[in-house]
Amino acid sequence: MTTPKVVIVGAGIVGTSLADELTLRGWTDVTVLDRGPLFATGGSTSHAPGLVFATNPSKTMTELASYTLEKFSSLSHPDGWCFNHVGGLEVATIETRWGDLHRKAGWAASRGVEYELLGPAQCAARYPLLDADRILGGLFTPRDGLAKALRAVEAQAARAMSRGARFLAHQEVIDVVESNGAVRGVRTATGVVDADIVVCCTGFWGREFGRRVGLTIPLVPMAQQYAVTTPLESRAGANSALAEASLPILRHQDHDLYYREHGDRIGIGYYGHRPMPTDLSALDHNTTTSDADMPSKLMFTPDDFAEAWEQTIRLIPELGAGKVDDGFNGIFSFTPDGHSVVGEHRDLSGFWVAEAVWVTHSAGIARTVAEAMVDGTPSVDTHEFDLYRFDDAALDDDFIRTTSSQSFVEVYDVIHPHDQRAAPRRIRVSPFYPREVALGAEFWAPGVWEQPAWYETNQTVLDELVAAGMVIPQRDSWSARHWSPISVAEAAHTRSHVALYDMTPLTRLDVTGPGALDLLQRLTTNDLDKSVGSVTYTLLLDEMGGIRSDLTVTRLAADAFRVGANGPLDVDRITRHLPPDGVTLRDITTATCGVGLWGPLAREVLAPLTPTDLSNDGLRYFRCAQTTVGSIPVTLMRVSYVGESGWEIYTDAEHGLALWDLLTDAGRPHRIIAAGRIAFNALRIEKGYRSAGTDLTTEYTPDAAGLGFAIAMTKGDFIGKSALTSRDAPKRLRTIMFDDPTAVVLGKEPVSVGATVAGYVTSAAWSPTLGRCLAYAWLPADLDEGAEVTVAYQLATYRAAVAPDVSVDPSMSRVRR
Repeated sequence: MTTPKVVIVGAGIVGTSLADELTLRGWTDVTVLDRGPLFATGGSTSHAPGLVFATNPSKTMTELASYTLEKFSSLSHPDGWCFNHVGGLEVATIETRWGDLHRKAGWAASRGVEYELLGPAQCAARYPLLDADRILGGLFTPRDGLAKALRAVEAQAARAMSRGARFLAHQEVIDVVESNGAVRGVRTATGVVDADIVVCCTGFWGREFGRRVGLTIPLVPMAQQYAVTTPLESRAGANSALAEASLPILRHQDHDLYYREHGDRIGIGYYGHRPMPTDLSALDHNTTTSDADMPSKLMFTPDDFAEAWEQTIRLIPELGAGKVDDGFNGIFSFTPDGHSVVGEHRDLSGFWVAEAVWVTHSAGIARTVAEAMVDGTPSVDTHEFDLYRFDDAALDDDFIRTTSSQSFVEVYDVIHPHDQRAAPRRIRVSPFYPREVALGAEFWAPGVWEQPAWYETNQTVLDELVAAGMVIPQRDSWSARHWSPISVAEAAHTRSHVALYDMTPLTRLDVTGPGALDLLQRLTTNDLDKSVGSVTYTLLLDEMGGIRSDLTVTRLAADAFRVGANGPLDVDRITRHLPPDGVTLRDITTATCGVGLWGPLAREVLAPLTPTDLSNDGLRYFRCAQTTVGSIPVTLMRVSYVGESGWEIYTDAEHGLALWDLLTDAGRPHRIIAAGRIAFNALRIEKGYRSAGTDLTTEYTPDAAGLGFAIAMTKGDFIGKSALTSRDAPKRLRTIMFDDPTAVVLGKEPVSVGATVAGYVTSAAWSPTLGRCLAYAWLPADLDEGAEVTVAYQLATYRAAVAPDVSVDPSMSRVRR
């Protein structure tokens, strides 16, 4: 069987792992090129300390790290081990970190990672050098450990070469050869190497390499300090030259430090210093076999390490008798959100990227890329590290540099799920922004848009509700961060009166032309061949039937559709499937704006302003009208993501302020308020509505997610259709309601049935309607409604029960009134 010719640029841990994974799957015509020597090429792999910790806030990244450590454990090398399961020990010296370690333990429990929570004496028993009096406890993960990166590279390269791959040193790729929108090979100083697929695995040179093919790879090469101490007397003879290390990897994250053994010495890594972005033009690319000549190892800067050494000898007192014997500032890749950058170039077929990948996830990422190439669909959800996950506005140099520097600073920080980017801010604001500022909006910026989380002026609404008897339990310090009880009042007021929600950040796409219907029918699950004015909820699936996203599609004319999407990845998906002609795709998000006007009094606010009949016999639920509000031309959609009667109203951005003012003026007699994203989230969970990327991923099918109603199996073929009948669904997305009204969780907590961890929370909110916290959780499909479960939240355990999928208005009477 003929397989594609693959050229991998970069023979570090990622490129070599990919060669192994591809040849394992039968793609043996693989050439790996590197401008350095083999296999200490001079990139990050050559100096990587090799720490592999499986547990991560991301479920996918945990799976990829677990694959890496198990794969490397199976490798053999004539010089010794490729992976040493010394275990990992994270210690806490402050209460905030101790709570964070309990959260990490929860992630580990729900993902099958072995762990133990230890007291101070138990930590010292695992790591005798510790001053136990300085710590509160620790998290021990016995399967974690050290990868001998260069041995892992050589072992995988040997396997790949035994299947037919070839590795060539000192082959700098000067250019990518392309023709008719597809790669044809690469050009080196000695000639052209033909290829059907070229994969960029160049590490911190990735951004520079991407420019050659017109691609922005959002990463910044950043130097991180690493030092090695003089020998410790107590460790003399503790490790043979072959073993190298027997103590666990130690992480002292309260001061941005980690430690690993090098025989009787301790290696110290430090993230607490100032960010050090690196100018690649100043590096010497003429790598030799000498360790000192590696371009990825910069001169050590002792002044930046002073605080690290002071904190180190407090934690490990014996080191006070020694000193730093050697050190360097090693270059690694950092990205705006801390995740890798992986995928195929949209405009150059066959050019792939696997960048900003550390040793920890290297084999897992390589497996994912190989699956995508060979099988067409990877086995894990990839949205967190997809090449096209960033908005165009996040791809300028200042944004990438600033946010990547923040990623460096935050590597070991305790990160709250609602922590916001410090800078840059106000990249995109809706036309309503001046009014929102005047109302005291607290803004979040999960992407590039500023989005109100709540409004301080609604304190009066909260005061009235509390005076009327509403009880809002006090939160613990963690769940109270980036939250206000005002948001509960906003949600309750939406249920009883009417509220305005800024919907401008929702991605809006116009898909038009004679082939528009056929394209959307093929891409999505529901039947879109309906009358003009219809609004349809539908899904984007991958080829294996997993959920990539959910959309609303409005038919504005016979050949014109307005798509409400979830962001850049949806745009990318549709763009990749555009036919050569007959369909035009336009992203109109920044040129337009929109509000959600919802609540039982929404009709009273809007009806006097528009000539459109807003009665149930006029503009019915899930129908659309192009009309006017006042003198403003609008697209009016009768849909509701909060489970209340009302409309989404969209217009050109130039009319935004006028629309906001018109609605607020008309709504004043009905006590209209502006409400934020926290209230929005609580109301959608009450109503049983899911959130793509949080509740919905490619790991699960529509039926498992409770979205079978969005599948039209009787229509023609669509992507993922054939896989739906063959995929089992051992888990299902369920709603759970907590017994204790004071219980609050935030997401990713483990859920147990009896004594067994059976699933995890995806999203949660405190429900003002029910006076309890509601959450979604992936749980065994055969679990009956009413079944008791427990949820671990930091040091507490909360009781809950499986509830109906829809907690508020299951009959849909409120949204249809």
